[in-house]
Amino acid sequence: MTQHNRKRKMSSAALQESTRRHFFSQCSTGVGSIALASLLADRRLGAEPITPTTNPLEPKVAHFPAKAKNVIFLFMAGGPSQLETFDYKPKLNELSGQPIPQSFIEGKRFAFMASSHRTDLLGFRPKFKQYGQNGTWVSDFLPHTGKIVDDLSIVKTCSTDLFNHAPAKLFMNTGTGLFGRPSLGAWTTYGLGSECDNLPGFVVLQSGPRGPRGGAMHWTSGILPTTYQGVPLRNQGDPILNLSTPGPISEDQQRQLVDTLRDLNLKRLVETGDQEISTRINAYEMAYRMQTSAPELMDTADESQATMDAYGIKDANESSYARNCLLARRLVQRGVRFVQLYHTNWDHHGGPNENLETHLPAICKEIDKSTAALIQDLKQRGLLDETLVIWGGEFGRTPMGEVRTSTGRNHHIDAFTMWFAGGGMKPGTVYGETDEFGFAPVDKGCHVRDIHATILHQLGLDHEKLSVRFQGLDVRLTGVEKANVLQDIIA
Repeated sequence: MTQHNRKRKMSSAALQESTRRHFFSQCSTGVGSIALASLLADRRLGAEPITPTTNPLEPKVAHFPAKAKNVIFLFMAGGPSQLETFDYKPKLNELSGQPIPQSFIEGKRFAFMASSHRTDLLGFRPKFKQYGQNGTWVSDFLPHTGKIVDDLSIVKTCSTDLFNHAPAKLFMNTGTGLFGRPSLGAWTTYGLGSECDNLPGFVVLQSGPRGPRGGAMHWTSGILPTTYQGVPLRNQGDPILNLSTPGPISEDQQRQLVDTLRDLNLKRLVETGDQEISTRINAYEMAYRMQTSAPELMDTADESQATMDAYGIKDANESSYARNCLLARRLVQRGVRFVQLYHTNWDHHGGPNENLETHLPAICKEIDKSTAALIQDLKQRGLLDETLVIWGGEFGRTPMGEVRTSTGRNHHIDAFTMWFAGGGMKPGTVYGETDEFGFAPVDKGCHVRDIHATILHQLGLDHEKLSVRFQGLDVRLTGVEKANVLQDIIA
């Protein structure tokens, strides 16, 4: 083929493509314009807006009958020590100060190998007491939690793959230590949608001195459309920045603006087929509805003084874990699918502000009463059966101490404790057992993948079927390795 003929062919192809685009999107009688005209038909300014696209958060049918409708994940960011809370090991105190047998740590890696890591066992300080019908051991750092053990399924043999905070938090939330994958809450709303049409399907609440290391990556939608990502709500002021309408703008003007933006975005959606534009359209509509629903959610004036006292809320406007627990209950009452609370800081290495003597008891006190009140409140209102509550962090703590200015423990990935309540879990259950030092499982080990598979199962989702095609792979929360549903803790 001559160069002249090649140019003619390329020019003809470009013209043909341009003509096709013109026909579908620019021509007044084109298919795109006909579709657009149909979607915009019968609209009146100020009337309830018609839905331009399918709402991605519409409730969806699960793979099989679900035992839980909603999730509240109480994420203790920093890695709470299982040895000072739930995993009672008298042998630790008996042998405190002696080196742990080399067979336990041979070939193991820890977060701080050279600077502060040590191999001497460290005894625990709190006293432990047996609670409930089965005599479950809980430390006196968590007396209120001890009183609700008959409602809990405690898993003592959790393990993970990563021992640094941000990657380990990502792993617990997304099933991988790499950025860019959907979080557990995003997968849940992708698979099930939400039963609330005036609040996000996935809401994040934060408390403590700082946010979790890794930030918004823990509630990202990753490769899923951004409509499924978590939406952080602030504790003070507007729940979301710039949510309120500026004073001079009337409600009619606001509606006109939203409708105009909707029409422009819809025109672009018809032209391009880009589903992120659909997300944008729905986000504007959700924001418009949230101007009423979000302030109403945050206003706890309708809660009784007895409820406020039960959660330990001293000021209705305070920014605290206690208030976030109450807001979590109010959110699931309204049909929000997934609520995640982050509370820092549980990183007790033994520094000036993070030791086991002072700071661990203090943070346990911050969360203990409110956590127990949440379980009791949900139960009293008939919501616990359909709400799965999860408590835990990204990893646990070593039986060995650290050499620092005060007493602490290193990060530990081989064994740590999480618990579950409601949502079809078997109450009053303790799953798995660790060795005499709490270093590793000796019975019924449990990996993060198993936890994810179990959570999805309670929601009626098969972790092997819940997937999205990306770069030629069927990506799923539990990855490609084997994951098992923990049948022993399911009622």
